[in-house]
Amino acid sequence: MAVMSMMGGAQARRAQLNREAVLSATPVRLLTMLYDRLLLDLNRAEAAQGRQDWQVASDNLLHAQAIVSELSTSLNVEAWDGGDGLFSLYTYASTAMMSANTHRDAARTRECIDLLEPLRLTWHEAAGMLPAQPVAAARVGGVLGIG
Repeated sequence: MAVMSMMGGAQARRAQLNREAVLSATPVRLLTMLYDRLLLDLNRAEAAQGRQDWQVASDNLLHAQAIVSELSTSLNVEAWDGGDGLFSLYTYASTAMMSANTHRDAARTRECIDLLEPLRLTWHEAAGMLPAQPVAAARVGGVLGIG
C-alpha cells in the first residue's frame, strides 16, 4: 500500500514538472515537444499493432491525430510559401492515422512515422538555430498528455 502511494506521488510530481515545462516553453520548444510526442504515440501504436493490442494502438493513434489537429489549426498557411504543402501533409497524415486505426493497419502507421519523423528532426534542427522566446501554452498541455 505504501509503495503504491509513493508511486502515485512520483507520478503526480512528474506530471507537475511536465506542466511547468510546457508553460515555460518557447513556441519553438512547444512545437518540438508536440512532434516528439506525436512520434512517440505513432511508435507506441505501431508496437501495439504488432502485438495485436488494438486498444493501446487505438488510444495512441487517436492521441497522435489530436496532435496533428493541433498542428494543423495553429499553422498559418499564409506566413510562408510552404504553408499549404505542410497543411496538406497534416491532412494526409491524419487520414492515414484514421485508416491505420479503423483497419488495424500497421503499414499505414509506419507510413505516418516515415512521413513525419523527418519533419520532427528538421524542426529540432531549426529550433537549435533560434533564440529563446518564452510563452505560456495552456492548450498544448492537454495535447501533450500532461494537462
